Amino acid sequence: MSGLGKRKPSFLLTLRAMFLGGSKSALEEEMVQSPSLTALMNFCSKKLAVAGVAIFALIVLACVILPAVYPLDINFMDTTQSNIAPGFFFLDVPKELQGKAAMIDTGASFGAALDQDGNVYQWGKLAGNLVQEKLYRRPEGMGALKSISCGQDHILALGQDGKIYTWGNDRMNLTKIPKIPKGVNIVEVKAGIQISAALGDDGKLYIWGNENLIKISPRLAGNKKILSFDLNPYTAIALLEDNTVKVMTNNELSISKVPEELQGKAIQVAASKESAAGVSTDGKVYVWGSKEYGLQDIPEDIQGHVKSVSAGRYHYSVLLDDGSLRSWGMGNFGQDSAPETTNAVSVSSDYFSSAAILSNGNVVTWGMKGYLLGSDQYGRDMFRRLISGGRITLSVGAISVVIAGIIGILLGGISGFYGGRTDMLLMRFAEIVNAIPFLPLAIILSSIIGNRISEDTRIVMIMLILGLLSWPGLARLTRAQILAERENEFVTAAKAMGVKETNIIFRHILPNVLAVVLVNLTLNLATCMLIEATLSYLGFGVLEPRATWGNMLYACNDSTVITKFWWRWVFPSAALGLATISVNIVGDSLRDAIDPKSNDR
Repeated sequence: MSGLGKRKPSFLLTLRAMFLGGSKSALEEEMVQSPSLTALMNFCSKKLAVAGVAIFALIVLACVILPAVYPLDINFMDTTQSNIAPGFFFLDVPKELQGKAAMIDTGASFGAALDQDGNVYQWGKLAGNLVQEKLYRRPEGMGALKSISCGQDHILALGQDGKIYTWGNDRMNLTKIPKIPKGVNIVEVKAGIQISAALGDDGKLYIWGNENLIKISPRLAGNKKILSFDLNPYTAIALLEDNTVKVMTNNELSISKVPEELQGKAIQVAASKESAAGVSTDGKVYVWGSKEYGLQDIPEDIQGHVKSVSAGRYHYSVLLDDGSLRSWGMGNFGQDSAPETTNAVSVSSDYFSSAAILSNGNVVTWGMKGYLLGSDQYGRDMFRRLISGGRITLSVGAISVVIAGIIGILLGGISGFYGGRTDMLLMRFAEIVNAIPFLPLAIILSSIIGNRISEDTRIVMIMLILGLLSWPGLARLTRAQILAERENEFVTAAKAMGVKETNIIFRHILPNVLAVVLVNLTLNLATCMLIEATLSYLGFGVLEPRATWGNMLYACNDSTVITKFWWRWVFPSAALGLATISVNIVGDSLRDAIDPKSNDR
């Protein structure tokens, strides 16, 4: 008795045996005393099982926690970012440029700069399947440059001799530089999306490229000279010699109405995708057009101190008179967070990043560095879509299993305990439900009512259908286990004591078969996840722009994507594969752990 009184509690003894290697006799004694602890010990002794739990737990935590840190705007898409490979190379400014930078500009996924001697520095890659060598295949005999501009996938430069050079993607006649009238010197060049433009000292714009996509009418300037200009995806905005601002198109755009307060005192203009900005002689900045992403939420403390403004796709950056920098607008890639400095001399924003040159010739950059897992065909971040899509896929699988578990345990328990006609009726009903083909039914329902319901309702419908059609197997398993347990003495004793039959089923018998039921539910989770992914892959599940692992793979159902844009299918398939395999491993290991035949005793 004294020896028994000094024994350590079973939980502590088990922990010591599991992690520190306790005595075999003590461990065997605990295993005899606690069947649930025996199952736990068997489960933890399998390295593959522990690895499966760890992997699945990491996937679940990533899909639950990370979307709050990296939120997904399901309506956001930008074709300038289409099919960009994984990596953080957008802002890899060469170290050799530091200390001697004179001009800098950024493109969709690359950048270019000039040093004080007019030499060119480049970094980054072209998006999509474009030949990367084109970005660095500069024209021969280019010499020193005095101006450079980056477009979506090409670069435009102005030489010291006034000659225009261009390289990069040569589509849409981007390499066919128009003939400049004799005696006209080019003073400014701008590269846009599928278009290039140059400003001559005669105050006129010269445009080439895809003019069918971008409508620019230089004649709208009338007899007034253009002092400077900027491009957006639809047109150009010009600063005229009388300090007025003119939108160079007859089409009605969001930027067509220029603020009257700016007219007559503008000194600079900039254009984002669907808005425009101008700086006035009194140091104020005006923004008009789209209010999306807070583009018109100008910080009040900068008014009266602005020297210059530069526009990205959905953000603005300004240089203030004290040499400091400020940014606002879209901030999903940090492009609205300008670095703290008091010695900046110029600022340049484009697409989703910005760069500034300091008085000592150094360069500071902020904004998009790249994509961890690349981007898809619509320029959306694959990492954000992967974790957000995983949350939907896991939620659909989990809720479907809960629905199937409730129905299967309830009907299986009643059927197994009462038997007779009740058993016959419920099991025949289960066989009827089991005979209903899920995929054809889901596809038919999706085709008939899919366009009449919201996306949230569609997701709920998928959960319900999965849950309502996947319970028969669990019901049969529960019935079989309860048929064996109901003949035991503790059931007879409970009946003799007058315990209600429902309490006998769900409080006395069911806990004894719960381990087997849990194994089945675990395996069903993997099945439901695969079925949801299959539906989405076939185009009948969760639809775009919502993300799931299935519809991410559906977008890769193309030989070009498979061969050239490997990241678009590798990461979703790997996530789905790891999740389902780890769940299956856990389920199989649980089944082995609770099986007495697996115990070497």
